[in-house]
Parts: sequence; structure tokens; C-alpha cells
Amino acid sequence: MKLLRTTALAALLAITSTAAAQHEGHIASAPDEKITASFDIIRTDVKSVGEDIVFQVQVRGKAGEIKPKATGQFAGSAVYSYVWPTSLDSASVGFDSGQGILALAVTFHPDFDDAAYGGVNRHVWHPHWVVLVPDEVCGPGALKVRDIPEGAKPKVPPTWPNVPILIDSPTYPTTIETDTVEVKVPASVIGAAAGVKFDGVTSALKVNANLHAPLLCISDIFDVASGNLSLPGKVH
Repeated sequence: MKLLRTTALAALLAITSTAAAQHEGHIASAPDEKITASFDIIRTDVKSVGEDIVFQVQVRGKAGEIKPKATGQFAGSAVYSYVWPTSLDSASVGFDSGQGILALAVTFHPDFDDAAYGGVNRHVWHPHWVVLVPDEVCGPGALKVRDIPEGAKPKVPPTWPNVPILIDSPTYPTTIETDTVEVKVPASVIGAAAGVKFDGVTSALKVNANLHAPLLCISDIFDVASGNLSLPGKVH
């Protein structure tokens, strides 16, 4: 797999950057034979379709084919993901406002469950909302899923899986067919989305071996739809 330096993750914070070219809609990405085909992004889109906001990412190979190997334990285990970082405020889906970068992610992790209400989901690709923030402990310029400090009681969505990070486990319809990952988010969840910016990322995350904050770091970046994490796509 092609690995981009984690310092590039810091560019996710530049949501309002004017340097990158803006797209009126989807992001087209050139294929790269150096990247494993299942994670080589060639098209990313977020669009309004009827009563849904449909998130899509198309890859060069078979989507979802490659999964992390089970380790038999939660600590130190891996998560693979297809991610849409957005310019939506974290309050859009039920967190407190201004908590970080709100991203939709479709993940697979065979060593633990994080479904809402104690459900089981380690055996399937499934969606999450996550709030991303920088943390140098994860690596220079790297990001993590925002931790919830012990004793803190932040606002969380009803389907928060009762873990100490800002993550939500909704049951949105999610499909992985041939080369495309698709999630249908009810438009009523996030409200007006026209013009909201987005990007596409394929990545790996890692659970801290000590199970302390930071609990879940982005460890590897396989591909970035825009090439520079500038969020050039616009919901249409």
C-alpha cells in the first residue's frame, strides 16, 4: 500500500483553504498503480438524492476486499476505513459545536464491536461519524478521533456506542458493491447540506496498545481523493 506521510493529515484543518481548486460536485482522481487497488480512489461524490444525502467513493479495485487481520485483542488492533472528511460542524449530527473535523467513515475492525446499544458489528463494514483533531502523540501532524476525558460529559448522539471518543454508530444503509462504497444518510439528520465541502480518504487507524488517550489514531493514509486534503468537493 502507498503510505502518505501523516504530516499531510494536518492539511485537513485547512477546510477554508482558497489555494485548492474547487469542484462543483464530485472529485475525480487519477488512478495510481502504486496504491493497493481496493484503496486507490478514482471518484468521490456526496450528493442529494430524494430524501437522502448519498456518500460514494469509487476505487480502482474491489471495494472492501482487504480487511485488517484479527489480533484477538482490542489493544493495538487495526481499523481500515473509507472516509469522507467534511466541512459540516460537529453539531450537525449531535455532538457539541466546534469539536473538530466531522467525517463520515465506513470501517472494518475484526477485534471489537462499536455498534450502538451494545450491538455487534465487527464482522461487517459499517458507518460511523467521527470527530477528528490533531494530536502529536499519534505522530507529527497526525490526527486522532477526539478523546472524551475521564469525567467529562460532552453532548453525544443517541447512537453513541458508549466509548470514550467522539464517535457515532448510526445504522445508515451501507453497500459495498464491486468498486464502490455507498452510504445513504437521511437529509433530515444533517439539514441543509448544499455547498458543504468534502474530500475522500482511505486509511488505517490503530487502537492505542495502552488503551489510553489518544485511544484511536489515524496511523496510515493510503490515498486522498484531492491529493492534498483540501476538501474541494461540494455537496450537490
